[in-house]
Amino acid sequence: MNAPEQWLLPDVQAIADRRNVFINHVGVKSLVHPVRVSAADGSVVSTVATIDMTVGLPPAVKGTHMSRFIEVLQQADHAVNAETFGQLLSRMLQRLGAESGMIEMRFPYFISKRAPVSGVASLLDYQVRLRGERAGDRTLFTTQVAVPATSLCPCSKEISEYGAHNQRSHITITVQGEQALAIEELAGIAEQEASCEVYGLLKRPDEKYVTERAYDNPKFVEDLVRDIALRLDADDRVRAYTVEAENFESIHNHSAYALVERSK
Repeated sequence: MNAPEQWLLPDVQAIADRRNVFINHVGVKSLVHPVRVSAADGSVVSTVATIDMTVGLPPAVKGTHMSRFIEVLQQADHAVNAETFGQLLSRMLQRLGAESGMIEMRFPYFISKRAPVSGVASLLDYQVRLRGERAGDRTLFTTQVAVPATSLCPCSKEISEYGAHNQRSHITITVQGEQALAIEELAGIAEQEASCEVYGLLKRPDEKYVTERAYDNPKFVEDLVRDIALRLDADDRVRAYTVEAENFESIHNHSAYALVERSK
């Protein structure tokens, strides 16, 4: 019996299309697949990603080969980093015979952190989005990291006799450049510019530290995005960025929000 690839079946998608409309993105979307991600220290973090893979389709081509996207992903056996992500993009374009294309991965990423006083280790989760786009000889990488943190209100501290209200913050940094930046590096920038970072596990001496650290380092939501923006302005690897901060207020039933967006 002949192998399936030898069957003489009609290939409808190979028929020429006469409508003369270029399709910017065609492919597979929301594919859930296990991936391994290279950490900054050389270790590997295993996670599960939701993946989009698309290519540009010329006007005369009726349809793309959807199964080939899955083949390319299944054959990828290296942990994801800036180099291998670019290689995966190249293989996809070659397999699909395309001149332009995009791969995006969205996944939870875990970083091991040590509590500031006790030193006890625990994992903290961050939401990450990696995107690679290629058109001709130009490749652009987008790295996005959503970072949980603590912020303490400077106004509340100034006017209150017994303390100040604080809130959980979600700080989202999105950067574009010729290379993908390390997840840990972007997370570190957000945490360093917050009133205080958060941890998965704290002992009582650690709780005392993080409470007093935040009190000594009050930040408005505007302060958060401005301070991070200055850090990214000084980084020549970053061609464009967006910094968002959302503070989930403890004394209001709404959030405080700020965004800075810049293209260099």
